Amino acid sequence: MIPTMIRKTFSVPPLGCNCSIIGDPVTKQAIVVDPGGAHERILREVQQLGLTVTHILHTHAHFDHFLASGEMKKATGATICLHRDDLELWKNLEMQCQMFGVAYVPVPLPEYWIKDEEKLLVGQISAIAIHTPGHTPGSMSFHFPSDNMVVAGDTLFRGSIGRTDLWGGDFDTIERSIRERLYSLDDATTVVTGHGPETEIGVEKESNQFFRL
Repeated sequence: MIPTMIRKTFSVPPLGCNCSIIGDPVTKQAIVVDPGGAHERILREVQQLGLTVTHILHTHAHFDHFLASGEMKKATGATICLHRDDLELWKNLEMQCQMFGVAYVPVPLPEYWIKDEEKLLVGQISAIAIHTPGHTPGSMSFHFPSDNMVVAGDTLFRGSIGRTDLWGGDFDTIERSIRERLYSLDDATTVVTGHGPETEIGVEKESNQFFRL
């Protein structure tokens, strides 16, 4: 399949969250998903790709996925987006940072609440927002059908799943999200995980140590 979008994914501190820059090659509009830290690098990558960030999307509201969101907002004016069920986590950023011994960086409240099955546009590229709770109540995945890719955050990893022992986590809920929502995607769908290497839906259905079909 010929890619229809620009994408660069790389890990950022403090906990190696995978941040993705996704852009439309025609309009040069872009989104940044999960700017967990190192805002200078993210902004440099955006500039090198020749893109303009219009929205900052979050798969969930754990601190390591949005510590750079405030600085990204200042630099780009982009709209900060989150599922409403993670608002309480977002409000407790300072507490989260304290528990993990990470420096607190103030971040403004989200400006847009993402809804399940909502169509999101990045210039001429479209994504479908999929509510995949379990790691957190408001965990989201973003499916890009034209490029056969899903950004799954900390819901699904290569060979594993997201933790459910943190704030708002629930094992039975994450199982439903993976089996009913993510495993319903095409087997060849690339999974951009929240941490670590990418995988494919078909691979996880066959070999994931937690959930197989």
